Amino acid sequence: MRWWRQVGTAVFVTVAVVGAVLLLRAYGMPGMADVRSTVDAAGVWAPLAFLALQAGLTVGPVPRTVFTLVAGALFGWALGLVLTLVATTLAAVVAFALVRATGGRLVERYARGRAVNWVRLRLDHHGLLAVTSLRLVPAVPFAALNYLSGLSAVRFWPYLLGTAVGIVPGTIAIVVLGDAVTGTPPPALIAASVVCGLIGLVGVVIAARRPIPEDVPEPAPQPL
Repeated sequence: MRWWRQVGTAVFVTVAVVGAVLLLRAYGMPGMADVRSTVDAAGVWAPLAFLALQAGLTVGPVPRTVFTLVAGALFGWALGLVLTLVATTLAAVVAFALVRATGGRLVERYARGRAVNWVRLRLDHHGLLAVTSLRLVPAVPFAALNYLSGLSAVRFWPYLLGTAVGIVPGTIAIVVLGDAVTGTPPPALIAASVVCGLIGLVGVVIAARRPIPEDVPEPAPQPL
């Protein structure tokens, strides 16, 4: 898998999200202000419900980008960022633990193909760096990386740390875009969103160009 293809995919995803937000702002979202008022009136229960919903559903192959965008639109960039970071980390931990607890037999049936082998090799041999850099890549599906990490030799703490660090740039970028649907974030936040998107593109290159010792046998999955 050539790194420039991953860069192209990442750019396409970024442009698609930005384009969607611009269209929503241009044509408006009927009742969006009322929706945010209703969320505010629900008090602490609205954030808790959102947290449980995102964490529960994204353990499965449900794209987290939708929740990240909605978090910014419903709760604003600050609370939305905290909620989606916590929910994303929880989902990643639960998915990883489930694969390890079950031995990964079900996931192993579908873990085939060049792209899958490319990811697993990096997880097996580079641990923390691989998890962090792959999390920075928008084109790598969140749930798929959770499952493949559970199948790989990466240990739990490097996986957790790499996930916590790697999801931050992309999450900030999308939450700020979501907040922009219903308001106008400060210019500093918009600049931070752009910078975080660029950091994600750097992650593409790091993950793709990191050498792999081809002659090393594939390690067995490690226990939690």
